[in-house]
Amino acid sequence: MRRFLPFLDWLPRYNKTLFGKDLVAGITVGIILIPQGMAYAMIAGLPPVYGLYASLFPILTYAFLGTSRQIAVGPVAMDSLLVAAGLGTLAISGVQNYILMALFLSFMVGAFQLIFGFLRMGFLVNFMSRPVISGFTSAAAVIIIFSQLKHLLGADIINSNKFHELVINAFRHLSETNIYDFSIGIIGILIIASFKKWFDRFPAILLVVVLSTLVVYFFNLEAFDVQVVGEVPAGLPSFNVHSFSMEKVRDIWPIALTLAFVGYLEAISIGRAFEEKDNIETIDPNQELIALGASNMVGSFFQSYSVTASFSRSAINYESGAKSTVASVISVVVVALTLLFLTPLFYNLPKAALASIIMVSVFGLIDISYPKKLWYQSRDEFMVLLLTFLITLGVGIVEGILIGVLLSLLLMVYRTSKPHFAVLGSIKGSDYYKNISRFGDEAEVRPDLLIVRFDSQLYFGNSGYFKSELFKFINVKGRSLKAVILNAEAINYIDASASAVLINVIEEIHNRNIEFYIAGATGPIRDIIFKSGIINSLHKEYLFVKIKEAVAYHDDPNNIPSLRERVAHQNQSN
Repeated sequence: MRRFLPFLDWLPRYNKTLFGKDLVAGITVGIILIPQGMAYAMIAGLPPVYGLYASLFPILTYAFLGTSRQIAVGPVAMDSLLVAAGLGTLAISGVQNYILMALFLSFMVGAFQLIFGFLRMGFLVNFMSRPVISGFTSAAAVIIIFSQLKHLLGADIINSNKFHELVINAFRHLSETNIYDFSIGIIGILIIASFKKWFDRFPAILLVVVLSTLVVYFFNLEAFDVQVVGEVPAGLPSFNVHSFSMEKVRDIWPIALTLAFVGYLEAISIGRAFEEKDNIETIDPNQELIALGASNMVGSFFQSYSVTASFSRSAINYESGAKSTVASVISVVVVALTLLFLTPLFYNLPKAALASIIMVSVFGLIDISYPKKLWYQSRDEFMVLLLTFLITLGVGIVEGILIGVLLSLLLMVYRTSKPHFAVLGSIKGSDYYKNISRFGDEAEVRPDLLIVRFDSQLYFGNSGYFKSELFKFINVKGRSLKAVILNAEAINYIDASASAVLINVIEEIHNRNIEFYIAGATGPIRDIIFKSGIINSLHKEYLFVKIKEAVAYHDDPNNIPSLRERVAHQNQSN
């Protein structure tokens, strides 16, 4: 039961002291969550109240099923933008149909996450490399910031998920700028940014919401065409059943799959970051998939769009002293009370103020230091990051992340297709054999021996490279060469295609009257050597535990013990 309901693990040890800390953290996050949730719903193209709906049942579900005690789940900017980008490609007529499709999308996201969790497929997120995440996140943050220009300027700017279209549309409507909206937005940005720098613990977002609402109310700025949130429906969200159809599933599943992975990645990365600070490991990756999946599925029936962990709110939750998911339950209570009794207060809340909250919140997602670091350390990974960034900006959100993942996988395949291939020599006065290009005169090279090391698994993608490199060095040695020794310590796998190539290599070397030895093969590689038939070309006596044994055998075959005796001796030594 503790595996599927993690709260049973810590609840028996829960006490008043922990509750006091959770109470403070829960109220603090709940106060921040209200304006943030409404702002993020606007990014998703939904009425602001749906941000509050997304802050109820999904958070409550995660509190019971989640394994991280610090992360704050709810609506976030990244997922909101992906929702808008994905649904924007579909031919949806009418606001109500758009809302229904957003709720169904949340159900599909949850279904994918739940299935992956039960199948224990949390490892799939590892295919999203950090350069891809950094490039995608930075580009998405830029798009989010520019998508809020319509609210900041108070102009009727057509929205888009492409950066250049947003800029062009903004310039076309620049003359329509409402000076009151613009002033409210700019002042909001300055207040939040200033308090973030000098008074980090003060809830500046709440201050902007209160001040801007009072200004609009007392000066009747709605009469000057200032865009306000308007009437927010009071009461808790009702239960609705989705209308399923294969057409809807076919339209939705690509963006749902992307959201499932991105949302899971955000939650895991944020959760692990706080675990490292506390030196406490509670996160179970597969259970997190189940928790997020259940949260999105349950929430979708109560008018919630897709949710995941928020970095900013999680940081506030952590710094406020949250010790368990009870803090999240308290945040839900704060939002629920707001929906029941305080919604009339949000009527005069200007959308420009929400735009300022969004802009400052996502600005921190733009990472400059990491690309600089990659430029000096790994140019090829820097190019993956840059291409992901540019494609996300210019082509689309979903296309950017998918092409980024594909580029990182292609880079990995390219690297493994041409791995490090070293010629070894014996270090003077020792039994060590090292790369002659690194150790220079310290490494002695015999004209009758070629000792090589292949630093990768041997598979169909690099077997041709292995063969060509090996024979290049064999040809350099010429007729003086009597034996080749392959140091297999770094080879952790040999597939069927590579086994056939290796057999061919051994036979070709033997045809030149040159011996071929393998040294340092691990147990699994020795199993492959025997099962694949490599041993039939190699012969058992040509397998060695260490390079020095292969060299000694070449010098005096009659004075070397059998492979079984050598392995037994090595095991005894270990």
